[in-house]
Amino acid sequence: MESTDLTIQILREIRDEIKATRTELSARIDQTNQRIDQTNGRLDRVEQRLERTEARQAESEIRLATELVAVAHAVDKVRVLLDERLDLFEKVDDHEKRLRALEAPRHA
Repeated sequence: MESTDLTIQILREIRDEIKATRTELSARIDQTNQRIDQTNGRLDRVEQRLERTEARQAESEIRLATELVAVAHAVDKVRVLLDERLDLFEKVDDHEKRLRALEAPRHA
């Protein structure tokens, strides 16, 4: 075989290997792109769920804050009521003492 023929044969083999490698790499790139697209889809779904969760959390915090204000108001009303009852208790206790003091000389 002549050196020119050998060179042409080697160059053809190199060309064929390059084509095969290009085809294989193209297939791998397509698979990788497909997996990236799937991953992006899953990330989009996760992002949507996180956004919904964030919205629900904000709504819950608003409801909780509203209820906390209502509870604080109710506790304040109870405190005022207890203060009034304590004042009444002290007045009743004072009146009972005074009545006993008034009634004491009669029984003696």
